[in-house]
Amino acid sequence: MLSIRKIGVIGRTYRHLNRYRQILTILIKYGFGDLVDILKVEQYLEVGLQILSRKRRQQVDRLTRAERVRMALEELGPTFVKLGQILSTRPDLIPFEFVDELSKLQDEVPPFPYADVEQIIRSELGAGPEDIFDYFEKTPLAAASIGQVHRARLKDAEEVVVKVQRPGIRKIIEVDLEIMLHLATLMERHLEEFQITRPTRIVKEFARSIEKEIDYTIEASHIERFAGQFMDEETVYVPKVFRDTTTERVLTMEYIDGIKASEIERIEAEGLDRKLITARGADLILKQIFDYGFFHADPHPGNIFVLPGNVICYLDFGIMGSIDRQSKENFVNLVHSVVIRDEFEATHALLKLMEYDEEPDTRLLSRDLADLMGEHLYQPLKQLRMEKLLHQILDLISTHRLRMPPDLFLMMKALATVEGVGLSLDPDFQMVDHATPFIRRVRMEQFHPKRVAQDIKKSGSELVRLMQEIPGELRGLLKQIKRGKVKIEFEHRGLEPMLITHDKISNRIAFSIIIGALIIGSALIVLSKTPPFMFGISIIGIVGFVVAGLMGMWLLIAILRRGKL
Repeated sequence: MLSIRKIGVIGRTYRHLNRYRQILTILIKYGFGDLVDILKVEQYLEVGLQILSRKRRQQVDRLTRAERVRMALEELGPTFVKLGQILSTRPDLIPFEFVDELSKLQDEVPPFPYADVEQIIRSELGAGPEDIFDYFEKTPLAAASIGQVHRARLKDAEEVVVKVQRPGIRKIIEVDLEIMLHLATLMERHLEEFQITRPTRIVKEFARSIEKEIDYTIEASHIERFAGQFMDEETVYVPKVFRDTTTERVLTMEYIDGIKASEIERIEAEGLDRKLITARGADLILKQIFDYGFFHADPHPGNIFVLPGNVICYLDFGIMGSIDRQSKENFVNLVHSVVIRDEFEATHALLKLMEYDEEPDTRLLSRDLADLMGEHLYQPLKQLRMEKLLHQILDLISTHRLRMPPDLFLMMKALATVEGVGLSLDPDFQMVDHATPFIRRVRMEQFHPKRVAQDIKKSGSELVRLMQEIPGELRGLLKQIKRGKVKIEFEHRGLEPMLITHDKISNRIAFSIIIGALIIGSALIVLSKTPPFMFGISIIGIVGFVVAGLMGMWLLIAILRRGKL
C-alpha cells in the first residue's frame, strides 16, 4: 500500500524539502509564480532560486497557459506526467484547451540499466533472469515512467514479455503524492474556484489509481478476470498470465504477435475484414459494460491487436473500470430519455448519475437538457456521435456544478474511443446500431415483473429496517441533547457583507464617542486650570485636543476612502 500522509507544515518538519523546492522552482519557471504567492509557499524556496526562476519566466511568456502546464508536468517527473495524463481524460474537471494539450504528454523515459532489472528480478523471484528464463532480452521493448518491458522465453519454450518496475519509483510517487496533497489543500483554502473541483479529491482518486498501476499483481488479476468473462468467446483473445513469475514488481505474460488496430494497411494486406473487426470490437466493449460491468478503460488503438481470423486481443490491463447495476440502468434511462426527447426524465436520470455538493436548480438543468436535445431534434440517430455527446454532457454538468463519478466517465470515454477506432476502420460504422439491442435489453430487464417484485421487496425491507432503527436513533439523539453535546451549525448566506458593514458602523460610532469624550474632557481640564501650564493653558488639555483632532482627521479620511475602519 502507498503511504500517503497529509503534510502539515513542511517548513517545520523539513520533510521532502528539497523535492518541494524543486517543484515550486519549476512552477515559477513556467510562469506560475502568482500561484506560489497566493498559496503562500514561497518561503520554502531559497531566495536565489526565486530570483533565477522568475527571470526564466520571460522565456515562456509566449506560450499559452495550457502549454506551460504541460511542460511543467513533463519536467516535474513521472508522477506529475501520470496525473496530467489522467486529467487529459477528464474534461469534466479541466477546460477543453487543457485536455487537448495534456493529451500530448508522453510517458516515454530512458530505460534503466539491465543491472537494475537483474537485481529486481532476483529480489522478487529469488533467482536471476538467466536461472528463470531460457532467454531474456537485455534491451527493453519499451520503457515508461513506471516500468519497462523485456522480451523473454520460459524454460518450457513459452514466449513471454516481462514487465519490470522502475527501481525506487514507489518512494518517488509517495513523496510526490504527499506534496500534491499539501498543494491541493492550499488551493482549496486560498482559491475559491477550486472549492468546486476539489483538488484534494482529485489527488486522492489519482493516488488510488496509480497504486493499482504500481502493483502488478492487480493487473494480473484484471487480466484473469477479463479472460474469465470471455472464456467461451472465439472472437476475443486474452494473453495468459504466468503467476509463478509474477509479483508486485514483476509481471510475466504471454507475448502477442498481432497487428495494431491503427495499422490499417497491414490489416488489409493480411486479408482481414475491417468491417467485421469493427463490429466485433463494438460488441465486445458493449458486452463488457452491459453484461459484465467490468471493462477495459483504455481501448486506444495501441492497446488493441488484431489476430488471424479477425480475432481481437486487448493489451495493457492497468486501467480498468467497473459499473454497478444501478448506474448502468440510470445511464440507459438517460440515453433513452434523450432519444425520446423527454427533458424531465433526462434530468432525473442525470441527477441520479452525478455527484454534487449543493442541490442544483432542476428547472434550469431541464431547460439546458431540452436545448441539448433540440440540437439533435432533426438529426438521424445514425449521425449521433458518442464523443460529441460526451463533450456536450460534460459542458452541461460543469455549468451546473455537477461531478461525474470516475468509473462512469471511464465508461463513456471507452465507448467514445471504440467508436473512433471503429470509424477509422469502417467509415460507415454506427455505434448506435450496436448499442440499441443492449440498451433495449437493460430497459426490458429493468421493468420485468420479476425484477419489479424484487425491487419492491428490497424497498420494503429497507423501510422495515429504517422503522426499526428510528427509535434507537431518537433515543441516542435525546441522550446527546440531555448531555448538552448537540451542536447546531447555522449558516446565513449573504449575512457576511451585512456583518462587515455593521462592524464598520459600530467602529465609527465608538471612534466618534471617544473623540467627543476627549474634546469634552480636554475642555473641562482647560476650564479647571489643571497644571502644568503652557502659555497659561493646561498642557494636559492641549494634548487631549491634539489627540482628538488627529483621531477626527483619521476618521474623516477613512470615511472618504469608503470605510477602512
